[in-house]
Amino acid sequence: MKKKILFVLSLLFGLIFINAGLNKFFYYMPVPDDLPAEVLRVSTAFMEIGWLMPMIAVVEIAGGLLFMIPKTRALGAIVILPVMMGVLMMHLFTAPSGLPVALVLLAINLWVIVENREKYLPMIR
Repeated sequence: MKKKILFVLSLLFGLIFINAGLNKFFYYMPVPDDLPAEVLRVSTAFMEIGWLMPMIAVVEIAGGLLFMIPKTRALGAIVILPVMMGVLMMHLFTAPSGLPVALVLLAINLWVIVENREKYLPMIR
């Protein structure tokens, strides 16, 4: 049962990040009207640095794909963790309305990391 729940959550987690990454390339999701000014300022600054948004998008897409595949899930969890921390910090300090979703996504990411901790041990030995 635990494996099935983790698979479904990993699938949804991966799809969320793939969607977020694709949106950075194709801009198909409308920007909410009630977005805080600070978030708009940060997003604009990220876009002015020409390589930053595409790099984040590629990491989101690759991390999401890796996260969805059970064999590569441990790698996907580590690849997506820096982006996840950025999402968490953005919601923690500038847009607290999205904090519950960010915390749930972080919990899923950390669960996968803890479940695969044996795979990471060779990196720290």
